Amino acid sequence: MKKGLSGKKVVLAASRKTEEMSVLVEKQGGVPLVRSLQGTVFQADDEVKPILKETIQQGFDWAIFTTGIGTQALIDIAEELSLKEDFMIQLNKANVATRGYKTFAVLSKLGLKPDVKDEDGTVAGLIEQLNGIPFAGKRVLVQLHGENVPSLIEFLQKDGATVIEMLPYQHVQPEKETLDRLVTELKKGEIDAICFTSAIQVRSFFHYLHENQYANWLEETLNEKVIAVAVGKVTAEALEEEGVTRIVYPELERMGAMILELSRYVEKKG
Repeated sequence: MKKGLSGKKVVLAASRKTEEMSVLVEKQGGVPLVRSLQGTVFQADDEVKPILKETIQQGFDWAIFTTGIGTQALIDIAEELSLKEDFMIQLNKANVATRGYKTFAVLSKLGLKPDVKDEDGTVAGLIEQLNGIPFAGKRVLVQLHGENVPSLIEFLQKDGATVIEMLPYQHVQPEKETLDRLVTELKKGEIDAICFTSAIQVRSFFHYLHENQYANWLEETLNEKVIAVAVGKVTAEALEEEGVTRIVYPELERMGAMILELSRYVEKKG
């Protein structure tokens, strides 16, 4: 019996859980190719520690968390500074907002119930929920991850908030060799689909493409030849922002669901 991805070459742009995803692609009859576009991540302790220490000492009115890993990182840094208890006291006194189910899960483990949370996993969805809340004169701690969130920062500042940006993790661009290899494979028509599991993968890839004047060519390629696949709505939005109009993604934001959705899509298209 022919399977959904029979003979299709599927690029996995992730840097983690690639073995599990490769098995899923193979089970659907496809050929997985790991081409990590995530780069590396490092903890920016030295930059964050003095800002976090001062913020805990001075207090804040709101704390907005955008990723689970970043939220946990701030807690860990506070613990290193012997200020975890003080940080938790401040968080319990302040209003808390959260984006994404992973962030919500980390806060729940800490015993924190957010006052505001998004409905669709996106920053735009979070801003929608925050709209109408008076931020004028308020001190707002915003946890970032890997890249800033200009729309959220701008929204808060426009309303008169004092924004304290916390970037506990930073991204380094992926290996140039990997990027060059993937572009060559795409140009030769050797790839049938690319699976992106985070918005940073999309942005890293397109940053490289813009630098090398490949962006328009790839946009056309992804819309007509190679299937762009996203793990969920946030990653799909990042692709949309780059001009990609044909995007396959599952309702349930999980890597396994993403592979199955791709398989169904290919099978349906014949």
